[in-house]
Amino acid sequence: MYTVNERLAWRYATKKFDATKSVLAEKLERIIEAVRLAPTTSGLQPFELFVVSNAAIRAKIRAVAWNQTQITDCSHLLVFAAWDDITSDRVNMMFDLTNEVRGFKNEGWENYREMLLGIVGERGTHGNYEVAARQAYIGLGIALIAAAFEEVDATPMEGFDPVALDDILDLKSKNLRSVVLLPLGYRADEGDWAVNLKKVRRDRESFVTEIM
Repeated sequence: MYTVNERLAWRYATKKFDATKSVLAEKLERIIEAVRLAPTTSGLQPFELFVVSNAAIRAKIRAVAWNQTQITDCSHLLVFAAWDDITSDRVNMMFDLTNEVRGFKNEGWENYREMLLGIVGERGTHGNYEVAARQAYIGLGIALIAAAFEEVDATPMEGFDPVALDDILDLKSKNLRSVVLLPLGYRADEGDWAVNLKKVRRDRESFVTEIM
């Protein structure tokens, strides 16, 4: 059985996917479920995941994403879209869901709800969006690890026009904003200049500072 570090050493940002290979449904579902289970601030899950397999839509996305071929050659394209604001309605939705699932109300939890409502109200729309977008990146990290465990290649991408992508997926009507893309699939046998390159990371001594 592989360790987490072994799978992370195996993965890389795939530059060319084999368009003839598809990720099995059960593998895709396990990756999606891992993202759903990702930790988020106050358990709010302030982002949503779009799984795009439609070829015509992916062609439109590629056109607003620097013409990167991974978007159309991959098996499935994941789009992480953050809440455009952490509103009181959204906070209450998640706190009410927690009470429903757990089957009881907790005084401390309800006090925390009121404190959080005050925080998001003071922070404002832009600040709340920034928080939500950072949570989406937690989901991205979980997706990368899950994909590596499934031996599925993945390439995180910020190189796209978010306003144009939001329009393609009609995200504004859903009160969402696109944050990052993740094509999933399998590396091509030929044509990927990065496939055999050594992984480059700073050594532990220059990367980690221990404060005793």
